Amino acid sequence: MSEVFIFGVSGEELAKEQLRKIATCSAVVVSSRHQALLKGMEIHRIPITPVEEMVFELAVALNEGDVAVLASGDPLFFGIGRTLLERFGPERVHITPALSAVQLACARFKLPWDDVSLISLHGRSPGDISGKILGKDKVMLFTDHHNSPNRIAQELLTVLEEHKDNARKKGIRIRVAENLGLKDERLCSGTLADIARQKFSPLNMMLIEQPAAEEEGEDSKDAFLFGLQEDEIEHSRGLITKDEIRAVVLHRLRLPKTGVFWDVGGGSGSVSVEAARLCPDLAIYIIEQKEEGQENILANIVRYNLYNIKLICGQAPDVFPDLPDPDRVFIGGSKGLLAEIIPCCAQRLTSKGRMVASAVLKDTAEQAPLLMTTNGLEVDSRTVAVTREEIRYTNYGEPGILLNPITIITGKK
Repeated sequence: MSEVFIFGVSGEELAKEQLRKIATCSAVVVSSRHQALLKGMEIHRIPITPVEEMVFELAVALNEGDVAVLASGDPLFFGIGRTLLERFGPERVHITPALSAVQLACARFKLPWDDVSLISLHGRSPGDISGKILGKDKVMLFTDHHNSPNRIAQELLTVLEEHKDNARKKGIRIRVAENLGLKDERLCSGTLADIARQKFSPLNMMLIEQPAAEEEGEDSKDAFLFGLQEDEIEHSRGLITKDEIRAVVLHRLRLPKTGVFWDVGGGSGSVSVEAARLCPDLAIYIIEQKEEGQENILANIVRYNLYNIKLICGQAPDVFPDLPDPDRVFIGGSKGLLAEIIPCCAQRLTSKGRMVASAVLKDTAEQAPLLMTTNGLEVDSRTVAVTREEIRYTNYGEPGILLNPITIITGKK
């Protein structure tokens, strides 16, 4: 049975044994920039993109003999190796890796990379990933001709300026390694503004570093993932989902690691703040109409570096058409429009999605389950009553503070 031989490429030449093996193959899969490595060799060449067509042609070529594949760096590290293993099986695929672009870049930067977060931007919009970049201390980006370092830097600048986050804007440092292992290799570094003004080769790796948080100890915001208290979240006039209710809401939401979360009538954004800290790769959209609430949400985003949260200024359900379909929805406020909001959310909710609503008023507690059921959701409801009591020997036995009972309604698709 014919086999696939994947050779990682790092630098400007192949090993002699690799060239000898390629010469015995019926075809070779190769990108335009690696064509020069096969100079003088008469062999059928299959373009590496588009991938679907390449896989089909490779399968046809296997009927005539072995096929070689030239891939950049380590083919199993954000490379073509995964696709070919899944298509042809490990028993038919042989892999010889080269140094990955990440290894080369970090070696040039003299930077240990065991704590670096890695993100591939291939085929993605920069606006979709600003939250994932800004939420991490050190990020290495796999860029492409569209998502260039200058464009990424400008996107981050725009987001930080919109949030008036001047400290983070000034503190971020970027390093770029171009054409690694080639004769025209180049390294550069600078601020976001410095990198945004430059032009770069399509072959590059981009490292983004943020200053470490100054807070330390048990009360640092980075010392725990869940459990912010009301006085640690910016809000106004006591208008915030209370700690205990927030915990129940998040439990009922069963948040996924990735996906889309709508927080309708976000208020201070307290539920989303906890959700964003728990699930940094979750795309969160807070819909809030009041300027007071919007200001609090923006302050919380900056304070806790939660740029996976996007504030949508406006009224639900009017703003829904511009948002991606949600995997989860929390309705904390409806401005009397529950009968319009729940049907829209139920229609847009993805398969196996969940919708959770909190209700203080009896009318809301009765209306929400009916609306969810009518719109095809499996519904359950539970009422939470909380008594807070600080135990001290000096006032032991005094009555605690009784919070208003809250009904939590969950709809499952």
